[in-house]
Amino acid sequence: MTIIRPARLPGDKPALLSFIDGLQAFEYAFEPNRRLDATVAAEHFAKIEREIAEKGGAIFVAAGADDAPVGWAVVHENLLAGFVVEAERRTAYIAELYLVEAARGRGAGRALIQACEDWARGRGIGIVMIGVLPGNRGAHAVYRKGGYVDYAVELRKRL
Repeated sequence: MTIIRPARLPGDKPALLSFIDGLQAFEYAFEPNRRLDATVAAEHFAKIEREIAEKGGAIFVAAGADDAPVGWAVVHENLLAGFVVEAERRTAYIAELYLVEAARGRGAGRALIQACEDWARGRGIGIVMIGVLPGNRGAHAVYRKGGYVDYAVELRKRL
């Protein structure tokens, strides 16, 4: 059984740092620009903490029966550019979502997304966004099954 709860810092921090490293390694398989060095997790976590403090946000943890974290999600407010109609500029952005391999496919990811959506609703935010790399077809399929639709595609060319 997996429960979703707010992160408890600093106690959960070692697990959260391991999730950053885990996602970096997972994504590296299809996006080799991912850093795998010893400092990336701490640097990225500091950035996440700043964004939450500046924009408003939350960290949710998926925990097993022993309360040990098996995954996490980070959500924060985001403002879209001025060319978007004002009523749709304020969004919630799921900036992080990761589960250890043993916890995948059991509904914990969907429960983390639901916690982020509930967080957004509680703040009167009617749009939630999440990003996915093209090589992560499994996550893309899960997000689409959960009602998310493609919004923008960024293209890249190496010179």
